[in-house]
Amino acid sequence: MSVEYYKKQIIDLRARLEKEKEAKKKDNEMYARYIANASSPSSKANYRKSKIDHAAAHDRHIESIKRDIERAKEYLARERARK
Repeated sequence: MSVEYYKKQIIDLRARLEKEKEAKKKDNEMYARYIANASSPSSKANYRKSKIDHAAAHDRHIESIKRDIERAKEYLARERARK
């Protein structure tokens, strides 16, 4: 692979990271509205659990993307060293 490929990949991964952070923020706001407007204690509890589960899923995605960025940086450095 070329140096340009890894540079582009890093840029794309950073964009994905920002989109994932925005999606997490949007989901948290949505669940906060659901919790505030819930009529029964059991539905509030269910919304809180869903909010936590979705936030954790977003966090796992974010960490995965960060690992991919670090890996791409390593590949980029290795490719530069070869030339």
